[in-house]
Amino acid sequence: MNPKFFDAHTHLHDKAFDSDRAEVWGRMKECGVRAITVGTDLETSRKALSLAREHEELWAAIGLHPNDNKEEEFNPHAYAELAEDSKVVAIGECGLDYYRGGEDGKKRQKNTFEAQIAFAVAHDKPLMIHCRPSTHGEGTDAHEDTLAILAREKEKHGEKIRGVIHFFTAGPNIATRYLGLGFYLSFPGVVTFTEMYDESVRTAPLNRIFSETDAPYAAPMPYRGKRNEPSYVRFTLEHLAQLKSVPPEDMRAHIGENAKTLFGIPFA
Repeated sequence: MNPKFFDAHTHLHDKAFDSDRAEVWGRMKECGVRAITVGTDLETSRKALSLAREHEELWAAIGLHPNDNKEEEFNPHAYAELAEDSKVVAIGECGLDYYRGGEDGKKRQKNTFEAQIAFAVAHDKPLMIHCRPSTHGEGTDAHEDTLAILAREKEKHGEKIRGVIHFFTAGPNIATRYLGLGFYLSFPGVVTFTEMYDESVRTAPLNRIFSETDAPYAAPMPYRGKRNEPSYVRFTLEHLAQLKSVPPEDMRAHIGENAKTLFGIPFA
């Protein structure tokens, strides 16, 4: 398959695709999409890697989401065997999600996040970061804490602290601070039906930007409200290109180069 598009964050192993995964995969291949399918706990991380092993165009991220599985404690020994596989290109999705949970939950999330940062450093992998504030819109509490943790870890570990902020939906000031730490920003289909994040897109340089689906969630226009899938990433990329005032083919090339630089995924 000649790659044209890159979906930096999807959940192709999700049960939402159990009934027609082959058809979804066919549309993905037809569009020339390469992608990272992302685990949210040990079980789904194993499923993500298993699926990635089956397909040349797919890679995996492994990790524990901040609150999708509150019963699991992050165990680096359990994830270590997965991390050694060449198909695993990132640790996560990990991070902070303050939309649900009180102060005790925040403490647990921070500890779990920091444990996965240490794990990423030990295995020399970039981070796939989930960050959701307690309120929609202008809320920044989770971002402030994430930025503080990353800055502290960056001081200790330098360039080993690297990665992408997935589903980035914050303002340009927050965007600038992540970029200042050397992180990439990945924009979802939401940007195709709201202008709220246009300035953040314009703030992100072409060598630090990704498009993603987060499938099966958050489908872009013209599929808003329906199940998302990796082939739809092209609509988000085209919208990003418009906001950045570059041709779509240039945006594809930049995102492909970013995939190679950050994740080591071949894109030529």
